[in-house]
Amino acid sequence: MLSFRPGADKQNGARGKGRNMRHANVMDWEARLKAVFDRIDHALEDKYGDRFPLHPARPARGATSNPEHDGLFNLGAVFTAGYGSQTGPGYVVEVHFSTLARVPEAWRERLAAEVVEQLRAELPRAFPGRDLRVTRDGPVYKIHGDLRLGQV
Repeated sequence: MLSFRPGADKQNGARGKGRNMRHANVMDWEARLKAVFDRIDHALEDKYGDRFPLHPARPARGATSNPEHDGLFNLGAVFTAGYGSQTGPGYVVEVHFSTLARVPEAWRERLAAEVVEQLRAELPRAFPGRDLRVTRDGPVYKIHGDLRLGQV
């Protein structure tokens, strides 16, 4: 998942002493991307939320303030520097099901394709003027292109 842990940057650790050590562009990017994934999560929950039984330890949809932590789906992305990749740096899209039931591979692929389709529609609205693409990169889907994450 994306490093979406609100407040994680504010924790007092030995190194950061409570100061945010992440680039402002990265924080802005990830906040906007999280909002995109949250909208997609809500749409999927509306459409497929009762398709599989919820994991017994997973709260029902809407029980928490973060869609990553409740309901059937957990969507997000993890940054990769892209070493060895055809597309370079970007965010690997992750789609997880919170169920103990067996989810057929064909259904996983179908849902991943739907997430990608929705990402392609949402990203231009969330990041206007950027050339962002969502493509298959080996066995995963990846968001790549004009990330504008800044320099250290």
